[in-house]
Amino acid sequence: MSLPNVAYFSMEIAIDQSLKTYSGGLGFLAGSHMLSAGYLQMPMVGVTMLWSFGYYDQRIGSDGQVEVAYIRKYYDYLIDTGVSTTVDVFGEKVKVKAFKVAPELFGTCPVYLLTTDIDGNSDWARSISHKLYDGNEKIRIAQETVLGIAGVRILQALQYDFQVIHLNEGHALPAAFELLRQYNGDLNAVKRMTVFTTHTPVAAGNEVHWVDTLLQGGFFAGNSRETAVQLGGENFSLTVAALRMSRLANAVSQLHGLVSNKMWEWVEGRCPIRAITNAVNLHYWQDKRVGAAANDPARLLEVKREMKAELFQYVANVAGKRFDPDVLTITWARRFADYKRAWLILMDNERITKLLDANKIQIIFAGKFHPDDVMGKEMFNKLLNRSHSLKNVVVLPGYELELSGMLKRGSDIWLNTPLRPFEASGTSGMSANMNGALHLSIYDGWTVEGTFDGINGYTVEYEGLDDEMPWEERHWKDHKCVMDIIENRILPTYYENKDEWARLMRQAIRTSEAYFNSDRMVIEYYNRLYKPIAHDDVCSEEKKEMKISEAPTFDAWTFSNIK
Repeated sequence: MSLPNVAYFSMEIAIDQSLKTYSGGLGFLAGSHMLSAGYLQMPMVGVTMLWSFGYYDQRIGSDGQVEVAYIRKYYDYLIDTGVSTTVDVFGEKVKVKAFKVAPELFGTCPVYLLTTDIDGNSDWARSISHKLYDGNEKIRIAQETVLGIAGVRILQALQYDFQVIHLNEGHALPAAFELLRQYNGDLNAVKRMTVFTTHTPVAAGNEVHWVDTLLQGGFFAGNSRETAVQLGGENFSLTVAALRMSRLANAVSQLHGLVSNKMWEWVEGRCPIRAITNAVNLHYWQDKRVGAAANDPARLLEVKREMKAELFQYVANVAGKRFDPDVLTITWARRFADYKRAWLILMDNERITKLLDANKIQIIFAGKFHPDDVMGKEMFNKLLNRSHSLKNVVVLPGYELELSGMLKRGSDIWLNTPLRPFEASGTSGMSANMNGALHLSIYDGWTVEGTFDGINGYTVEYEGLDDEMPWEERHWKDHKCVMDIIENRILPTYYENKDEWARLMRQAIRTSEAYFNSDRMVIEYYNRLYKPIAHDDVCSEEKKEMKISEAPTFDAWTFSNIK
């Protein structure tokens, strides 16, 4: 039975540093998905937006504070498909043009990028595809309307016969409403070909808008207000509607699967939520030197030192501090959201300063905040200002693919400090593991499945992990555990037992290669999410014909068939 053709819709896809159509983890994941689909030659295409100004460029201004800058991007390697469509957005007919990333360019499956920044559109219409995750609600709704509705129409104009539409987060939900319009309101027909990935339990990642605003924006592709309210409520939840318009959904780690099913159990008519753990592309993220040295402990330690020296040259150029490749280096690098707690390791100033001044550790921070996130920006600036007075601490701006890769290659410890259970997955530690960086993590997200304490990394676990307690108390408890692990386990091993350190590195590499490679993830998506959709009618008929009483037990089958 042939595999179904899949159209993967994502607001951001991080394929290459040169193509700045991403902000962070969601884009990194989507990029790995496209790379593995291409490598495995799976019947899939990606659909995303061509952002004229990307997310934003992050840099340090003359006043020593972080700056948000928007610089127009130009790409001469994208293929003009010659295909366009028109979408009604807030009463305006907006023209949408499609470009293509050729598979041979980066090794992905075909990826189509949509833009409204073209001649013939008004200035407002052109601005729809200017900035990823624009903070203006009207623009944000327009972006989602274009991605979903124009995306479906562009693929149909290109005669790509998709049997499955994969909504990577709720951003592309208008694609399902466009199908609903085309199927004359037949929700079951839409469900048969729609799947949905929910990425976070955090409120900001589960968008809600007043239904009339969405209706005015064209979000519902001409379907009625009554239909929209039935699916997502008057205070319309994209996640709730996606769960009701899909045949299957998935969470992004096994723990997140439990959290999601509990979180959305109240939604009547929702589809089942399975757990398919995220992964990252091994071929993209792992340094070839690491792969070649993985079974040679001495060479593995040499390679790590080489990669640290390369990273530290960058640190010196950007931050003016010279780091030592023989000193344990801890990196916290990810989106600057409050629940991720970048500041956790610095909570006890006396305790951390003692280690820094003694040259026992070096700490690197990096990451972006949403440009409208005042708290995230303030957190970044506070850490930046504090780093100037602390020895062996730097904060690096501009966290994109190249810097992310450099940090994962050049770190000894990859620090992950979310407030459990808000980290749905947290894939950065996977690609760090692939390069021999050990994970030190709160017991959350993918860590529960892939970081085995004392075998390939370190986890923060304690009695009463999920007990109710004030957040401040939780912060201090987690901080104490992190510091105890660093002082009592990590530092003695790193400096006094290099053989054991190399063993931990080797096991981190092996674990990530074995299971947290996106080749596995894409195959699992096909087997557990895509194929059941495409062949739902066949499976249903087979189930009707089969009576449970006729099915032999395992033991009966075994003894009757094994000679």
